[in-house]
Amino acid sequence: MSQTQSLAVKTRAGLGKGACRKLRADDMVPGVYYDAKGVNVPVMVEHLPLQKLYSKIASSHVFDLLIDGESGQETKPALVWKVEHHPTKPRITHVDFYGVDLTKEIQVRVPVEVVGKSKGQVKGGQLEIHRESIEVLCLPLVIPDKIVLDITNVDINESILIADVVLPEGVKAVYDNNYAVIGVLAAAAEAAGEGA
Repeated sequence: MSQTQSLAVKTRAGLGKGACRKLRADDMVPGVYYDAKGVNVPVMVEHLPLQKLYSKIASSHVFDLLIDGESGQETKPALVWKVEHHPTKPRITHVDFYGVDLTKEIQVRVPVEVVGKSKGQVKGGQLEIHRESIEVLCLPLVIPDKIVLDITNVDINESILIADVVLPEGVKAVYDNNYAVIGVLAAAAEAAGEGA
């Protein structure tokens, strides 16, 4: 994995809509840092560095959150937990950071990337992606960027089930039912013809 990214934030005293509106007018994004121990710290961060970091790591990578407060700067390993966007402008309006303990496993969603062309598609079948991301459990520093599914050997009316997905070492899928991540279905016209 590449080196850990970092983001500098400052603690903020002003809470409420008015204070948040003023921050946004100054190109700052209000946010909250949730500590793994349950402590909430209101913070503010410059919009551009936050946007750059979020476009690189989204919500599935640990980074160093540099919190500037009254007692100096503290470095906390964290995840971007929740991001709120402006309804019409390409702007982040609020962000929640979640502090992680690097020695404890956490549950996160990791995007799925499908590669190859399945046997079924070659025969005219249709690829159905049932899940665009998978819930996994692992230590914060081994969260994969993505889960790559090679679908070359999937035929018509076959699927790749979550139990069959090969995950990196130290990463486990979280699920109750053995659901299909992707499937290849017969084309609609063929299916209708068979039923006639």
